[in-house]
Amino acid sequence: MSTTSPYPGAASAQADPKRWIALVVLSSSLFIIVLDNTILNVAVPTIVRDFHSNVSSLQWVISGYALVFASLLISFGRLGDIVGRRKMFFAGAALFAVGSLIASLSHSVAQLFIGESLLEGIGAAAMLPATLSIISATFQGRERGSAFAVWGAVAGGAGALGPFLGGILTTDYSWRWAFRINVIIAPLAILAGLKYVRDSRDERARGIDPAGVVVVTVGLLGLVFGIIEASRYGWWSPISSTKILGLSPVPWSLLVAFVMLLVFVRLELTRARADKAVVFDFGDLVHRGFRYGLINTGVLAMGEFGAFFVIPIFLQAGLHFSAIKTGTWLLPAGVAVFVGARVGGLISGKFGPKYVITAGLALEALGIGLYAVAFSTHTTLWQMLPGLICHGVGIGFATSQLTSVVLSDIPPEKSGSASGAAGMVRQVGTSLGIALIGAIFATQSASKIRDGLRAVPGLSTSVIDKIVAQATNFGGAPAGASNPQVGHVVSSGIVDGTRAAVLLACGIVVIGALLSTLVPNIPVDAGPGRPPTGH
Repeated sequence: MSTTSPYPGAASAQADPKRWIALVVLSSSLFIIVLDNTILNVAVPTIVRDFHSNVSSLQWVISGYALVFASLLISFGRLGDIVGRRKMFFAGAALFAVGSLIASLSHSVAQLFIGESLLEGIGAAAMLPATLSIISATFQGRERGSAFAVWGAVAGGAGALGPFLGGILTTDYSWRWAFRINVIIAPLAILAGLKYVRDSRDERARGIDPAGVVVVTVGLLGLVFGIIEASRYGWWSPISSTKILGLSPVPWSLLVAFVMLLVFVRLELTRARADKAVVFDFGDLVHRGFRYGLINTGVLAMGEFGAFFVIPIFLQAGLHFSAIKTGTWLLPAGVAVFVGARVGGLISGKFGPKYVITAGLALEALGIGLYAVAFSTHTTLWQMLPGLICHGVGIGFATSQLTSVVLSDIPPEKSGSASGAAGMVRQVGTSLGIALIGAIFATQSASKIRDGLRAVPGLSTSVIDKIVAQATNFGGAPAGASNPQVGHVVSSGIVDGTRAAVLLACGIVVIGALLSTLVPNIPVDAGPGRPPTGH
């Protein structure tokens, strides 16, 4: 039978002899959760062609997974505090497997959205905070810091390895295997968890906040919709037949997002003053490690997943690579993440995590900036390699330490909801990174291609529009592609669009690196509730 502790940190002084096997089980589950954020990136052109769809629709599948995931993380983290974290982990893994099965059998974007974005997103939201809370309850002292570092390294490495694994599966098998592997791993995780994972809960938990869940979900949906669909409808003036009171739907969506998120803040503050359950306890933001750790978690996710969304498109559409070649080119970044996590852990043990996080974000910004320098219609692997290594090492440095910092000064009984908050911020960062950076890529590429095609003799406006649509949505070879001048214009436009997108990602991460200097330097053996030793 499982041993249940009232809250993380209340476990018996005797260490669980199965704790390292439990860490493997939980980390393996985390791996497939995070992998789903990037494994489909290299398969986007293939899925677009298979489903006769467009990139914007696929962005909704990928961003929708992150959004559903993010919207429910805190609530499910809190529910795990009430009913038991191991039970939530099992329920989430089962739903994740069902969603993966539906996605693997899908024949339309709508079916893929139901399986991937909805069911997998809900299942992942139940699993992720449970993994972190169980680790917090199972490990103590320096071992807890090491376990958190493993958790963070797996989270960062899975995101970076996604394009490589997706390339192999898409080229040699089918993109559907990206989901079929989840159908295999998730049930195995449940069986292993029954034997090796202890349960824990917070006996003082007060319930959840349904109104808060609804309000924040609507607000986040409006925000991501506005950013993703700006290239289709226009940021302000409508560029399509769809309009609301003379304006594009985008400003209205962003207005709804602003209002709902403002209502959410007011609602949560009011409920907290009345000592009622909340989705997000804004009072926890008084803890500097939690506050700045969350900010840097979101920034790191925006830079990592936003860049890894557009770079595979650049390699496949701009350089005409196969999916497996694209994944192989990105593999050094995945390897560098694990190297960076190991080295970062060693440095943190001597100097503390603060400086490792700052160095990691600086390296990530440098790596993304080096991508922009390397991009051209004749980019070589050697030109990309410095950026891939810096980007990967930076992710490894930062992710291996941020988890420990975020939870370092949170009271033990709040670790479930705090873990959910960290996961929510990471997934919102992922969703916004893909949406914003993907939107910049789409608008800039389309603009550059259209301007270039106007200089090509013999092309009518309707032909130019068709070429632009096909080139930016990967609906096969663009009309007129047999004309070398057209092919060069299209490739150059995609290069320029990708460069603009990654420069935005670079700027976001630079801001994060500056903000990371405000993170307190937590001692390596600090547990939840322990104060920092310095600044």
